[in-house]
Amino acid sequence: MPRRPHTLTEPAADAAIDTACRALRLPTMRAQFSDLAERAERDHLSYRGFLAELLMAECEDRDRRRSERQIRAAKFPREKWLRDFDYEANPNVTPAVVNNLATCDWIRRGEPLCLIGDSGTGKSHLLIALGTAAAMAGFRVRYTLAAKLVNELVEAADDK
Repeated sequence: MPRRPHTLTEPAADAAIDTACRALRLPTMRAQFSDLAERAERDHLSYRGFLAELLMAECEDRDRRRSERQIRAAKFPREKWLRDFDYEANPNVTPAVVNNLATCDWIRRGEPLCLIGDSGTGKSHLLIALGTAAAMAGFRVRYTLAAKLVNELVEAADDK
């Protein structure tokens, strides 16, 4: 038996979309549906174009929220960004090397990273900024001080 198309009023359709978005846990689609639907009508988007816009908005927002969660979970002591690093203060640090590290290829290859230098040379800034870049790329990151890590390892050994 052929399926009969649903004939919903606009308010009923909006309510059904809202309910479905809640049930499917699509908060961005729920929040942006009306605006995107109006823009799609105004710009004469096809159904596929409208659906693509809606799905891309959901995916982009999920990526943003995931990155924010990853950064919070890393427990950085403060925000630091690569774009804010002062290369003139430490000429031994080259932008090309830092930008290469920011791609996170060294993490994918399982290679370690150790920054060594005098106080005030930007090591912490770079570590936090590179950790932030890694978290935004989807890697699980955890910031800790060496002394705290040693204490945790000693306690774990004592607890067997």
